[in-house]
Amino acid sequence: IAPATPPSARSDTITGGPLGKQESAQLSEVLERVGGEYVDDVGNPELIDDALRGLVSGLDPYSSYLDAEEYADLRVSTAGTYAGIGIEVSTADGALRVVRPFRDSPAASAGIQSGDMISAIDGTPVGSDLDAAMTRMRGPRGSTVKLAVMRAGQTLPLEFTVERAQVDVHTVATVLLEGGFVYARIAMFSETTASDFASGMARARRDLKKKPRGVLIDLRNNPGGVLESAVEVADQLLEEGVIVTADGRTPAARFTMNATPGEVLPGVPVVVLVNGGTASAAEILAGALQDHHRAELLGRRT
Repeated sequence: IAPATPPSARSDTITGGPLGKQESAQLSEVLERVGGEYVDDVGNPELIDDALRGLVSGLDPYSSYLDAEEYADLRVSTAGTYAGIGIEVSTADGALRVVRPFRDSPAASAGIQSGDMISAIDGTPVGSDLDAAMTRMRGPRGSTVKLAVMRAGQTLPLEFTVERAQVDVHTVATVLLEGGFVYARIAMFSETTASDFASGMARARRDLKKKPRGVLIDLRNNPGGVLESAVEVADQLLEEGVIVTADGRTPAARFTMNATPGEVLPGVPVVVLVNGGTASAAEILAGALQDHHRAELLGRRT
């Protein structure tokens, strides 16, 4: 949920009606007490921002409030292209570790390798705020960023100067398996996922010189993403039928999306791998293929 207008420009209302005098007085009193008595000086913008986060996160485990910067980051992650150095990173162990440099990316050309731990960016240590560190690696195309990385087997940090460029993030990895089978890993759904999936299937058919004997779609730990992309992937595998339907309180939340005639792999058996990290748009793809008896689901409950 991101604000369409700044708080100062919005009316004093929430869904369900305007705030009453008692509720407004409550909020004002708490803001005044925190502002005047809390051990540190906290400005009203920060307090309002945190109040909004609490309001939305209290609805259910899946709702969250995004400020303008966080919303911009979300748009970058789902656009399928951005200006940066082109690496996938992990923050699981409290460090900024390179999972892999993207193929033909500035990071790959500079010599960044999988497993490298980024210790400093432009001379500033990464620190504990890993999200901020990742943001510092982005920048205008053509600009440069200096990275210090720790690499296994090296005592001292290695230093790289990487020129930022437009990076295409491919969320689909397709691999030919023995016996004429195809494995397709979909990491998330961005605006380019459907075209990447179609290209991967076309490349597999071309390399095999015939239809695959079967396709394994791996949606494990896929958190979702752009709904329309998941629907388009489902449409590529379905001849007809409802892919997803929604019924919400606003007109935009009430819709039905149907498959259109024409499959990219008619008659080819499909198996979908899922687990507890398969969520949102990934569940919609898996559910649609299962409901129409187009695929078997294997793994754990989503």
